[in-house]
Amino acid sequence: MSGLPTRDFAAFLFDMDGTVLDSIAVANKVWTRWAEGHGLDPAPLLAVMHGVQAVQTIRRFAPAGADIDAEFAALTQAEIDEAEGTQPIPGARAFLASLPADRWAIVTSAPRILALRRLEAAGLPVPAVLIAADDVANGKPAPDCFLMAAETLGVAITDCLVWEDAPAGIAAAEASGATVMVITATHHEAMETPHPAVAGYESLSVVIGADGGLSLRR
Repeated sequence: MSGLPTRDFAAFLFDMDGTVLDSIAVANKVWTRWAEGHGLDPAPLLAVMHGVQAVQTIRRFAPAGADIDAEFAALTQAEIDEAEGTQPIPGARAFLASLPADRWAIVTSAPRILALRRLEAAGLPVPAVLIAADDVANGKPAPDCFLMAAETLGVAITDCLVWEDAPAGIAAAEASGATVMVITATHHEAMETPHPAVAGYESLSVVIGADGGLSLRR
């Protein structure tokens, strides 16, 4: 684990997949089936799909003339149907439970219906603020989703710590002006990043200041 941020934050903004829960094996299975069903090599698709909205990936790889809306609906339903394999990132359940309800949000590229299903499957709480793919016109790596989450919580984005795992999400957080913390639990190879990084949440605790500010401790 590299050094932690030393300042207090008004709120924590968490990506979902790969950050508070692990749905990668489930998602890879569904997307591999989709790619092969269209006569595509799954490998290039799987290399770039994580952290971005599914519809963006479909538009990028679907054969010419494909009904994008229908493909998206079918693929989302397949991911919902197979969500049972979703697991929490180590320590995430207790860590999220330790946070004040009005000081954290989930900010995901998944559609809301899938996000809720995955949180349920992983046994994680649904926050008061959940920004999903349905809520923004421009998905990650655009910063819109993180900006919306901060605004909804009533805090400045520069006073937020964003927790992310994927390059697209990290780029979105950087563009928003937030501080970034990288979760590496699902990484198979080391990621080059200037940001603090930690495998999971088991070694972390939160200190809540008199003003409600959140700070991290090992």
